[in-house]
Order: sequence, then C-alpha cells, then structure tokens
Amino acid sequence: MKRDKHLPLTETVYYILLALKEPAHGYLIMQKVEELSGGQVRMAAGTLYGAVENLLKLQFIEPVASEDSRRKVYVITAQGMDILRLDFERMNHMIEVTKAALR
Repeated sequence: MKRDKHLPLTETVYYILLALKEPAHGYLIMQKVEELSGGQVRMAAGTLYGAVENLLKLQFIEPVASEDSRRKVYVITAQGMDILRLDFERMNHMIEVTKAALR
C-alpha cells in the first residue's frame, strides 16, 4: 500500500486533529492538545493558527457556525478523520514491529 503524501503527521497536527473531533475555538484547541498530550505538547498561538490555516487548505478541518462571532470554531472533516486514522495505523504498526524486535 502506498503511503499518503501527508504522512507522517507532525505531533502537533496529530493532536490538533484529535482535539477537533468536537468543535473548538483556538484557545480550547490549545488546551485540549496540552491535555491529550499529557503536557508534552504546548503551542503558542502563532503555531496553532499556522497549523489551522494549513489544515483548512488541506480540507482536514473546516469552520463551523458559532454563537460567539469573536471566535472561529473548527471541526475535523471526514478527510481529516481518514488521515488521522491512517497515521494512527502507521504508528500502531511501528509499535508492534518494535515490540516484536525487542522481545
């Protein structure tokens, strides 16, 4: 099977996509990423918004309506879920191969 050209995802992008399984605005995304990563990934606003712009261009996320006009809210798309699953499977394969090799 040929690997998707967008793989591997960076750790930051992986966690952003995972965080956007539910709609969220920028600050909430940053909080979710830090929480999901166990504090291992902390982002500055500039890093987040650069990643968001790229993910919008790739159509891995999309904006959704928000009651608060001051906040932009995003959610993962079906295409984003597909790429997240592919990267998850890629990492699982690496883990299984490594486990077998280290036994």
